[in-house]
Amino acid sequence: MEMSSAPLFEDVAGAPAGGQAHWLTTSDRVRIRVAHWLPQGDAVGTVFMFPGRTEYIEKYGNAATEFVGRGFAFLAIDWRGQGLADRPLDDPRVGHVDTIPDYQMDAQAAFALATELDLPKPWHVIGHSMGGAIGLRAVLETDKFATCAFTGPMWGIFFTPLMKPLSRLTAYWGPRFGLGEKTPPTTSLESYVLSQPFEGNVLTRDPAMYQMMKDQLNAHPELTLGAPSTIWLREALDECAWLMEQTAPTIPCLTFLGTHEQIVDRKAIRARMANWPSGTLEEIPDGEHEVLMEAPEVRGPVFDQLAAHFMAAEREPALSD
Repeated sequence: MEMSSAPLFEDVAGAPAGGQAHWLTTSDRVRIRVAHWLPQGDAVGTVFMFPGRTEYIEKYGNAATEFVGRGFAFLAIDWRGQGLADRPLDDPRVGHVDTIPDYQMDAQAAFALATELDLPKPWHVIGHSMGGAIGLRAVLETDKFATCAFTGPMWGIFFTPLMKPLSRLTAYWGPRFGLGEKTPPTTSLESYVLSQPFEGNVLTRDPAMYQMMKDQLNAHPELTLGAPSTIWLREALDECAWLMEQTAPTIPCLTFLGTHEQIVDRKAIRARMANWPSGTLEEIPDGEHEVLMEAPEVRGPVFDQLAAHFMAAEREPALSD
């Protein structure tokens, strides 16, 4: 595996000291960025953070602090097409991927890095939003994780009744007319966080965390990303449909859903978790999309529950490579 040192913007990450970022080259020759942190003393396992669309490693500096403080190693990924990873289109503001399963090659590169670094087992995964789709497929197709957790996972995409047929029409017909690398109508190439005031945003109800996101992107605009391509939208719809057809995995799962969620499909999440025998769904009253970035009195108990969920697996034998 090709690996070299990569930048980590510690000035805005709010992460523990000692983090290291790495450039990795995937099996299809895409350069991605992965970072990891280690706790002091013996670790009780490793948490893999699978971010959502538009996100980047530094956004999860706070999560790294929370888990490292609880004795876990922590690893986060810049998926292809976002963060500092390679962006495939001439306009880097467009979020694009050829097929959603391509992200599994990024995950495999991260697994290889974690193995080379001998990151402690058991391994656990948190998938947020699009990372929830990537994480669920990884759990279905590999045996890397002892447990999994999801926050606002993209197992369906929320559309208003008016936008749903238009979005599907755009997703499936746009690429046929040469518009696959263009963004869907009504979307913007500007960063949502930088263009949307705190009031009325659909990510968090905590002004401090929203300001943190703004500050990160203002300090490092190379991390920004705008709307997805029409191909991304088509691929995301297909991936969500495929995931919902699969039998629930057998490993323990803890999923968080904000009751005011407006980005992913709440019905799809509830349906999936209702059919996950070893799964638990926790709904956060009035929570928005990013429960890990809500106010301290909300996110604190979420991190406590996640750590307890992962620690419960410590009593079980660690999974093999």
